[in-house]
Amino acid sequence: MASQKLDEKQIQELLDKAKEPARVAVKMHAFYQGKMSTIPKCTIRDINDFAIWYTPGVAEPCRVIADSPDEIYKLTNKGNTIAVVSDGTRVLGLGDIGPEAGLPVMEGKCLLFKYLGGVDAVPIMLDAKDPDALIETVLRLQPGFGGINLEDIAQPKCFRILDELREKAQIPIWHDDQQGTATVTLAGLMNALKVVGKKKEDIRITFIGSGAAGSACARLIFSWGVNPETTTVVDENGILGKHRRDFMEGTPAYKLCQTTNVEGREGGIQEALKGSDVVIAYSKPGPGTIKPEWISDMAEDPIVFTCANPVPEIWPWEAEAAGAAVVATGRSDFPNQVNNTLCFPAIFRGVLDVRASTISDEMCFASAEALAGATEGPLDQYHILPKLTESSIFPLQAAAVGMKAQEQGLAQVKMTREQLLGHATQAISSAQSATKALMREAYIPKYSES
Repeated sequence: MASQKLDEKQIQELLDKAKEPARVAVKMHAFYQGKMSTIPKCTIRDINDFAIWYTPGVAEPCRVIADSPDEIYKLTNKGNTIAVVSDGTRVLGLGDIGPEAGLPVMEGKCLLFKYLGGVDAVPIMLDAKDPDALIETVLRLQPGFGGINLEDIAQPKCFRILDELREKAQIPIWHDDQQGTATVTLAGLMNALKVVGKKKEDIRITFIGSGAAGSACARLIFSWGVNPETTTVVDENGILGKHRRDFMEGTPAYKLCQTTNVEGREGGIQEALKGSDVVIAYSKPGPGTIKPEWISDMAEDPIVFTCANPVPEIWPWEAEAAGAAVVATGRSDFPNQVNNTLCFPAIFRGVLDVRASTISDEMCFASAEALAGATEGPLDQYHILPKLTESSIFPLQAAAVGMKAQEQGLAQVKMTREQLLGHATQAISSAQSATKALMREAYIPKYSES
């Protein structure tokens, strides 16, 4: 497939553009002192209304909930509120920087939940690296939240934390680095395969990175129908396979060693990529983690997903020059952004609307199919997924997830697809319109570098 040839000036312009968000980030965070605040959602006609919203009137809804606990969803905001919980042990490309340093990321996550999903989210940073302490804390948070989004927790403990919480919790628990990343990656892969004319049953994939994102992507993509036996997975110590003896039995990496790489390849990224149709990388930020010449050794019209943050494992123009037919990254300033922001606000919107008890793989499939199918215009090598500006993608996914939850018997509230679409559209529009109104009236002041 034809690719764009870039000269040195164009490459430098792209590099400068890639650095721009980091250049202004600290200044803008300091100007606004963060990204989220709390404002009322009820009318306050005058000071007398406090007698309704607080004491003495508030005692009545308290009594109702005490008698009928499910009434909490009618009389409070629990049904639209989630907690974004992190211990700061694996923050996007920065590693274990601690709970305080991770707070800007969790605030940003809450911003995306609200603006793109109409979901109220609260960042909760835990000074607790022990998985048992984190599990216990999350379970104790349940009364005040309709769901929990786990974020930036190091592996391997993140796997156990998610599995145990999903088993014990009464509200949906989601680890976006695993389930969200896997869902949007699957959606991108669905459309990328259409662009190059290949079938899922016939492709060979190399996954670079066996952490939370890589392992979850592999599991969901295998469930979708890709053959794990012809797949290779690479971590920092090389290709996974039965020859590896450095994983505890039962861990995700151990399972990948048993089910992938049946031909017994050994070596590193270079050896794994030979003949592969697809590479999906969630590993060490680049550039240089993946070499252009390794892309040249892949199969004809290879698909290259290099999704490390904040810098992809190889720059897109380098991958294209080496022969890549489709290139995607996790960044919004390059074509084909494969980023979980495209799905997690919508998935939680649908989950909360039908009060689902968990988030199943089938609900992730429904989201991925809705996202892939919502891409406007013809698919091509620079357009395999919708952009965040295509606002219809969020209600469509929310409706698909809500319908799948009901189909699986996981929902406590019944809604039609039209009801789900309408409610999601209204919730998202309300959040965005409120933000714009605050900006228009300068209650959110305009930032200027001057």
